[in-house]
Amino acid sequence: MALKRMDNVGIVVEDLGRAIDFFRELGLELEGRATIEGEWAGRVTGLGDQHVEVAMMRTPDGHSRLELSTFLRPAVVADHRVAPVNALGYLRVMFTVDDIDETLARLRKHGAELVGEVVRYKDVYRLCYFRGPEGLLFGLAQELS
Repeated sequence: MALKRMDNVGIVVEDLGRAIDFFRELGLELEGRATIEGEWAGRVTGLGDQHVEVAMMRTPDGHSRLELSTFLRPAVVADHRVAPVNALGYLRVMFTVDDIDETLARLRKHGAELVGEVVRYKDVYRLCYFRGPEGLLFGLAQELS
């Protein structure tokens, strides 16, 4: 199966409002802002009980996005290369693929390790996080429609 596109890049910040203002000034548009919590979210990230404020910023061409997050629970941590997904700084790059299972099978041969679980979000996506080269964090999304 072929890789379809890069979906978004996630960045964990302390002050979501300031980050939104910064990226608006840069030229990105605020696509939406929401609070994310619930059992499904903790299963995909491997963090368990979590509460996150999220803002999705879109590039002017509409093809690329930044997902800005502020973790209210659990507290943030340090080194983004080996830390869980609530570390400040680089979070992960998310790729949309045709088939998560097939893609993970191929990537495991190159050292990829699943962080939490592959989970289903409503009837919209299957999602997972995994660590790749040097422990860097990536995500996969499979559209279900």
